[in-house]
Amino acid sequence: MKKFPVMVLTAILALSGIAAHAQKDPDVGGAAMYPTKNIVENAVNSKDHTTLVAAVKAAGLVDTLEGPGPFTVFAPTNAAFDKLPAGTVDTLLKPENKDTLVKVLTYHVVSGKVTAKDLKKQIKEGGGKAVLKTVQGGSLTATMQSGKIILTDEKGGTSTVTIADVFQSNGVIHVVDTVLMPN
Repeated sequence: MKKFPVMVLTAILALSGIAAHAQKDPDVGGAAMYPTKNIVENAVNSKDHTTLVAAVKAAGLVDTLEGPGPFTVFAPTNAAFDKLPAGTVDTLLKPENKDTLVKVLTYHVVSGKVTAKDLKKQIKEGGGKAVLKTVQGGSLTATMQSGKIILTDEKGGTSTVTIADVFQSNGVIHVVDTVLMPN
């Protein structure tokens, strides 16, 4: 009689362990992000990234971000773009400013798939900081503050990773709360 409850308890514990280790597709901007979809396919569904999607389209970067990658994208939210001085986004979206827009957007992209675990390891191995080379050619400095990953751009601005490890078929997205600016 005592074997039955022990077997049931063992099965429950085993199943709860499996559930705890299974990664749920995270919601970003009210939409599930699926690791089987590419960066653009997921981003277009996030209501928090409509400005970023519009900018990617205006910059002509859709095909690139739908490509095989892998890419690590530090994706600013609409609220991050709203922090910019009034009129900045509208100015960047004009066709005559495409080169500047491409520069700003590709500054948020790193080649390869860099997870939060990878970043934390690089920060630890770097004595408290990791320097990431962006696709744009500049660099971002990653540090840890109060358990969060903080990115510092070349102008000294900082951005916090608010949602890490949103896995895509062609890389990973880390949602950030501030637009990063290259020199």
